[in-house]
Amino acid sequence: MDPSNNNGGQKRLLALAQRLRLHKPPPFSEDMLEKIMEESKGKVVSRVGFPESATAIAQNQGEFRFKRAAVLICIFEGDAGELRVILTKRSSKLSMYSGEVALPGGKAEEGDNDDGDTAKREAMEEVGLDPQLVDVVTFLEPFFSKYLIIVVPVIGILHDKKAFKPAPNPAEVEAVFDVPLEMFLKDEKRKQEERIWMGEKYVIHLFEYEIEHKKYLIWGLTAGMLIRAASVVYQRPPAFLELNPIMIPRDEKGSYIAQHLEVHSSVLLSQIVLFSLREKFLQVLQGSRVEGTFEFCLLMHVVVGYNFDSIGESDS
Repeated sequence: MDPSNNNGGQKRLLALAQRLRLHKPPPFSEDMLEKIMEESKGKVVSRVGFPESATAIAQNQGEFRFKRAAVLICIFEGDAGELRVILTKRSSKLSMYSGEVALPGGKAEEGDNDDGDTAKREAMEEVGLDPQLVDVVTFLEPFFSKYLIIVVPVIGILHDKKAFKPAPNPAEVEAVFDVPLEMFLKDEKRKQEERIWMGEKYVIHLFEYEIEHKKYLIWGLTAGMLIRAASVVYQRPPAFLELNPIMIPRDEKGSYIAQHLEVHSSVLLSQIVLFSLREKFLQVLQGSRVEGTFEFCLLMHVVVGYNFDSIGESDS
């Protein structure tokens, strides 16, 4: 590569890092989620039709804590001058999201100073990315996963791509690859699926990518976070409607809100209700008698195929 091109790339990355440091996502606290739970519980009880579960949660909200995780959106400049981001294909042996494409990341652990530390530590554990190589420049608004985990996307710049020698942890990662970030703003390799949860429609985005004769599908939570990251980096919206139901919603001023959001709040609390049901379901399996719960769990599992074993669990 021409050294002058390399110098130009470094200057562009430094300029990008400087600009992204000025990006400040709207303030957010877990109190917002508690407010959503409190304001929406009546609506969700009527939809779920199982008031005892919602009542149990309402009476014991102090015992319920959302888990927190962070993922690293690590950006570097490709040979053609395009911005690219590092992704992984998760091991097929994992119990959650097995074989799926994901960003490096995982749940916060004691000793992590902030979400940036969490994301960099997990990237080191999963793909061997030295934390010293990553310049954390900003954070995006949190996303809420279906496993009741608050996921914070952390944007970092990899100034020296050649210094990164991927070393995937075989217990967690099958492959490490990279994609152009801008593809998540385009409609060219994108498909979408409309789904319904608790009577509300939402859209899942699926992006197809092929590299070195290998095909990858990037979808769901990962796709949603990359769409948001690309919008911030390139300072423009995607060429399609996002309709992402798992990003903590904002109002027209950019502030996180709980009111005026029946769809998001009802979906959120419905997940919490089902989390509570899973705990009761496990009690039944262990020999405890919880009146009325077993029949409902069995109905949910048979009729709609809900996987109670996966609620609230994570491999990392």
